[in-house]
Amino acid sequence: MHDNLNKYQVMLASKSPRRRELLGMLDIPFTQAPPLEIEETYPESLPSHQIPEYLARLKADGYKSLITSNELIITADTVVILDGEVLGKPADREGAIAMLLHLSGKEHTVVTGVAITTAERRESFSVESRVKFAEISRDEATYYVDKYQPLDKAGAYGIQEWIGAVAVESISGSFYNVMGLPVHQLYRRLRSF
Repeated sequence: MHDNLNKYQVMLASKSPRRRELLGMLDIPFTQAPPLEIEETYPESLPSHQIPEYLARLKADGYKSLITSNELIITADTVVILDGEVLGKPADREGAIAMLLHLSGKEHTVVTGVAITTAERRESFSVESRVKFAEISRDEATYYVDKYQPLDKAGAYGIQEWIGAVAVESISGSFYNVMGLPVHQLYRRLRSF
């Protein structure tokens, strides 16, 4: 099924356990790429919906000189966008609670950018999903943040956790994209890579 990938050692460049789990669903053998410290900055003029793909390519650039001819690196970045404002990972507990209350009762967009990179080429894309949050109280936001510690998640939440069960009214688009990796689109891209 994945004959076109047989010549590559597939590597995922992500510390996210969710991304590892999601890529594992595709039954493609992969390893975790060695971590690199890459400053995730982008031009202020860049439209918010283009930021994740830009950052995925930026991460891929960090590995470009390290890739051998038989390696394929997957990099990704996810952001939450509310009314044009990019909500990345919260800095601390209070920031996480504030983010959740900012999302409360509103619809937001989750965009994940992905880059597939080898020594010879790179392909990148992004996927958007719309998520409608119900109204949540400060007590609910605090309970979630204290129990689940979502400081490593864009928008301060993981849809697969308690908050997704109690606060997500609806999703338009890929559930897995909201988790952090648009596996359907990634599978199609890898299949034809």
